[in-house]
Amino acid sequence: MIAYTLQRCLYVVVVVWIMSALIFGITQLLPGNVAYAILGQYATNQQIAELEQLLGLNDPWYIQYWRWFSGMLHGDFGRSVVMQRPVGPLIFEAFGRSAILAGITITLVAVIGTWLGVHSATHRGKLSDRVLTLAQYFFIAVPEFFWAILAIILFAVWLGWLPATGYTPIGQSGVGRWLAHLILPVTTLVCGLIAHVSRLTRSSMLETLRSAYILTARAKGLPRRLILRRHALPNALLPTITVLAVDVGILIGGVVVVETVFAYPGLGRLLIYAIEHRDIPLLQAGMMLVTTVYAIANLGADLLYAVVNPRIRYGRSAG
Repeated sequence: MIAYTLQRCLYVVVVVWIMSALIFGITQLLPGNVAYAILGQYATNQQIAELEQLLGLNDPWYIQYWRWFSGMLHGDFGRSVVMQRPVGPLIFEAFGRSAILAGITITLVAVIGTWLGVHSATHRGKLSDRVLTLAQYFFIAVPEFFWAILAIILFAVWLGWLPATGYTPIGQSGVGRWLAHLILPVTTLVCGLIAHVSRLTRSSMLETLRSAYILTARAKGLPRRLILRRHALPNALLPTITVLAVDVGILIGGVVVVETVFAYPGLGRLLIYAIEHRDIPLLQAGMMLVTTVYAIANLGADLLYAVVNPRIRYGRSAG
């Protein structure tokens, strides 16, 4: 297990390094000039040339890349071209707000989605199973922005129960006001992801319940709840863990949409701002942070396999 963990950590490092090269290359192909963006439209050609020389923009691409990458390794993410502030504090402050949305969302999706999938599998063919199956197809087909607009119209405009946009820190407004700004974005994200988890859990649970060891456990007269909890659920959860890791990537895209619709000051909205204003250092740092989070999420899913199902062993003893 230790050898496998170290190997997977090495893979994460390699993936992040490769993605850093791709991110740097792609952002260099974007139209616009950093020196021109800093100095403004009234800058002379001489001023632009001098700033390009000062920033090292005339150096070969591999020197520019190593300067940027080595700076990140030392905690220097560059300086925002538009806001003229260090990128690091901007990125991590926005990421903290997005992490609140993502953390609450993925927890609710994992708990509720797994419960719905197990319930649907254990009540196969009954009315509740049919209703859940129909709802799963519906929620998969409808995109996040539809739920966001619908939630704003219903709960913010018509009923006036919740704020439509914005965010207030918990230290300034209290827990109630802080939660009020989170309910609609979190609900929108959960609606977009819960169908994937519940659907796959249902399919996996049905397959597990038909397995020979489950039939043997039933033949021995073990209680139904014990069979489900100790024998069926640990094996049925393995595909669910995989789809949860994949959903982290989907969640990142959903967060961008939801933060834009609800005017939530998170990482997704900050990336949109960086793209619109061609703020290359801000965009590069944000994309690197997203890449790292997704790679770590997949690493966590792999390690959870052994926690959920102790029979799984990695390393040399797995043969």
